[in-house]
Amino acid sequence: MSHYLSFPYVFVCLILLLSAPKLILAQPVTIAVGDWPPYISQEQKHDGVISHIISDTFSEMDMSATIKFLPWTRAYKHTAVGSFTATGVWMHKAERENDFIYSDALLNEQFVFFHNKSLDFNWNTVNDLYGMKMGGIQAYSYGPELDKALKKGLIEMVLIKHPKQNFMKLLRGRVQLHPMEINVGYAALKKNFTLKEQSKITHHPKPFLNNLSYLLFPKKVKNSEELVKRFNKALAKMKANGRYDQYFKNFEAGLYSKD
Repeated sequence: MSHYLSFPYVFVCLILLLSAPKLILAQPVTIAVGDWPPYISQEQKHDGVISHIISDTFSEMDMSATIKFLPWTRAYKHTAVGSFTATGVWMHKAERENDFIYSDALLNEQFVFFHNKSLDFNWNTVNDLYGMKMGGIQAYSYGPELDKALKKGLIEMVLIKHPKQNFMKLLRGRVQLHPMEINVGYAALKKNFTLKEQSKITHHPKPFLNNLSYLLFPKKVKNSEELVKRFNKALAKMKANGRYDQYFKNFEAGLYSKD
């Protein structure tokens, strides 16, 4: 029996060895998200600009990302126990660090108070909001100051699942304010209400929160720490070469709209 391996056998082994790292890197990942139009939405091209950035960032890592839409609370809880690779996007809260590793920032959001034009509303500090009734979204954080006031019961907030319901409450006078990211709020108004109804709603020009949002990787998954490092590196590359900014230029130009 010959002690030498045949050429076809060696060739096949070399091909398998060379392709093995690529096969590992190319394994699919699933990102659990909540509906956050116009940034994350099945009604937008590429499931919205943020979903597009997430998917393309993983592509830079030679990984194929699937965007999985779930209610926000389920996306968070299921990812925390390791059912999904990551969940997004979420603002920073200290308690979330118990379950997750934060990526670098994916989105800079501006939150304002929407209100009925018939309401004479002005504010400078959170103290000016005491005693008011707001409509909020389940599982959302509204930043440290407002969250603290809500927790103490200084401001009443009725929690529901979708901005549409809060805008209906505004129109009917059942709540006075609806805190919401400015682009998300106007996207919800445009989608769900007539032009006459939209004309009755405005927002206060003073933002109550300028917020960064992140992709969260579950600590219960062993490779999350390494994965978030690679994700951040790929995202930083896209920001440095101008590609990241181009997504938002396309977004502002309406190129994600399916209309």
